[in-house]
Amino acid sequence: MNKRLQGLLKRGHRVASRPSKDYPYSSLEKQKPFFKNLGLDLYEYFNGTLNISIAPHEFSMTHPEFTFELVKWTDLHPPETFSFSCCKVFFKSREYAGWVYYPHPETKKTHFQNPSLIEVITYEIPEIQYGDVSEIEINPSEILIRENNHPHEV
Repeated sequence: MNKRLQGLLKRGHRVASRPSKDYPYSSLEKQKPFFKNLGLDLYEYFNGTLNISIAPHEFSMTHPEFTFELVKWTDLHPPETFSFSCCKVFFKSREYAGWVYYPHPETKKTHFQNPSLIEVITYEIPEIQYGDVSEIEINPSEILIRENNHPHEV
């Protein structure tokens, strides 16, 4: 049985959806062809991620549906490992299918996320804004949710 959590939409690093000081392109747009070649087609989804804080909970990817090891998607830094788990986002009584997007921190050089922040690739959601409350439904056999005994700001 899937687990539904309430979360708060937070501003991310803003590199997935658009060019930034770190990348002259949207990182997700650049990554999508690599993921498709490895078996996960994300082209139908919005070119960006929702950053949903589930604080005071934290999450760990335990048995994700997909893990792509050391993907060399850019020449700007070494290859990264990515995991994905199917999920749903609920906002204003509507349901949006998507994927939890997890760049493994041990292979990243920058843009680390707090363990209470779940990044989601989904369809464009009209009217959603930073600070909005939404719900995310995850597969607990793929993602472990735990209570953080020392809550911190995300």
